[in-house]
Amino acid sequence: MKRPSVEKGEQGRQFRATDFRKREMIFQPKKKRLFTGVAAKSTKITKPKSHKRILKIYDTISIENLSHKIGVKKHTLISKAKKEGLLKEEELATYISADAATLIASLFDFEVRNLSKKTEDISELAFGDLKAEKQTKPPVVTVMGHVDHGKTTLLDYIRKTRVASGEAGGITQHIGAYSVSVSNSFVTFIDTPGHAAFTALRARGSQITDIAVIVVAADDGVQPQTVEAIHHAQNAKVPILVAINKVDLPDVDVEKIKKQMSEHNLVPEEWGGDTIFCSLSAKTGEGVKDLLEHIHLLAEMHELKANPLRSGMGVVIESRVQKGRGQVMTLLVQDGTLKTSQMILVGQHVGKIRQITNDIGQVISTAGPGQAIETSGFNEEVLAGDKFYAVKNEKEARKWLTELHQQEHTKQSNQALKASAEDLLLQAHAQQIKTFHIVLKTDVAGSAEAIKHSLEKINTDEVKSQIIHSGLGALNENDVLLAHAGSAIIFCFNVGVDPKASRLADQKEVVIQSYKIIYELLDVAEKQMAGLLDPEVKESFGGRAEVKQVFQISHLGAIAGCYVSKGKIAKNHFVRVMRDGKQIHEEAIHSLKHLKQSVKHVSEGQECGIGLQQYKDFQVGDLLEGFSKT
Repeated sequence: MKRPSVEKGEQGRQFRATDFRKREMIFQPKKKRLFTGVAAKSTKITKPKSHKRILKIYDTISIENLSHKIGVKKHTLISKAKKEGLLKEEELATYISADAATLIASLFDFEVRNLSKKTEDISELAFGDLKAEKQTKPPVVTVMGHVDHGKTTLLDYIRKTRVASGEAGGITQHIGAYSVSVSNSFVTFIDTPGHAAFTALRARGSQITDIAVIVVAADDGVQPQTVEAIHHAQNAKVPILVAINKVDLPDVDVEKIKKQMSEHNLVPEEWGGDTIFCSLSAKTGEGVKDLLEHIHLLAEMHELKANPLRSGMGVVIESRVQKGRGQVMTLLVQDGTLKTSQMILVGQHVGKIRQITNDIGQVISTAGPGQAIETSGFNEEVLAGDKFYAVKNEKEARKWLTELHQQEHTKQSNQALKASAEDLLLQAHAQQIKTFHIVLKTDVAGSAEAIKHSLEKINTDEVKSQIIHSGLGALNENDVLLAHAGSAIIFCFNVGVDPKASRLADQKEVVIQSYKIIYELLDVAEKQMAGLLDPEVKESFGGRAEVKQVFQISHLGAIAGCYVSKGKIAKNHFVRVMRDGKQIHEEAIHSLKHLKQSVKHVSEGQECGIGLQQYKDFQVGDLLEGFSKT
């Protein structure tokens, strides 16, 4: 049979088997070529661009986190850093500083930028003529000394007022600041309380002062708080002037006082030292003028200066809530000039200054360096000792605070990662400590700080106080609700109690205690804390029994068949199971029998059966010691 002819052309083309195989090869996946020997190449590591080689941290960073940011393995980083002497063994499990991180990162061609902000480093928010020539400023003088040695009476005489006579308990309850005219200039005095509870306030006072006046009574001599005041002033490295008060009293020995003060490195000028001593009577005014002249002279010698053309900054001396005015702050302007209606940053808050008054109650528009003032209009509660800064732009100030908060959050997160087995043990121990919860309401922030500081001193290893809420001004209903929720007692210091709060406290059975003198508050707190302690348990030995045989009772389990070798074993006793001289269990007796009869006690020389509810692993030879608890 003749095959049909095939026309030439694309459609009539005749395909052979080899053609199909060629087409199949086209659609097959290509096999990877394997390079071996000298032809093989390692993966090339590309270097990050310069902007990606900048690491941003807050003060500290862990080794693990640093290695992750750089992109190298932890052991590689450690090995290289150790080789260069940049890392110690004890730093491996902790956090390293930004400076150390910078040096280690540089080994891998990375740069570190520390984004940490500090409240003091706020120059970016300042305004005005920051580079203006500084001018002479009034000195800030802190008056320090022992209680009842005449500090407030001295200032009272200088200010021609009678503040001292109206103070409860004979002590100054908080810091006050006053400006007085001396030799055609001004001197700002800060009165620090003399009671031991206010140690922290006196410490802060000495650190914000230009000159410290140590008052010592001629009839009482150098006392513990006098020495404490000297140390605060010496640590602050400020000029010290000694005022020997009460020289108007009979039979006082001024030379003796000078000798006592010289023992603390305050040597009078007439003895070859460099400390000015002034004898005076704060009651009669004798020698006060001489004291003021010496203060003025000392200020001139030290050339105290500030820049009044820049934005104001300084420190909060005191803060309180005043009816009709809200939050009232006593401020000391340390540099620059503060003006009404300016925005200020205090602690973690931003607000506006609505009114400025001086120490005699006059409304003023500006306050310069060294001036003590009162301000109102700030809505947030601030603490004595907080720094304040006048800021030009509220938006920038709040942005700055947000960054600061972010930084603090990062730090706290880092600290949480540091928890070790030791930390957990400490936490477990802390859970065993009994806590005396307190809601504290005071007249001013300084009083609250002093009370907190004093309460810390009366804490013990077994019981401690915890202030779950602290506020200024009269006690209100919210305070009572907080106390009720936290099972706390309420301490009010120099503040009133809202009638509604009082009624609510009665309903919730919340205890409110009010005081005007700090000694009484602390005394009550200490007694109530002592009441939380577990009563002391006393043990009385009863008897001793030896296990001679162990009986297995179906419904009771193991029963110890014992012989009482000493004293007597009673049904209401506790027993210690002793084996090879060691205590292995302690429990109250569950059942006691003699000759199959339940009995109240078994005497020496008798046999008995003792059963415990929780422990059944008796062995022959165990000793059971019976005792009672009272």
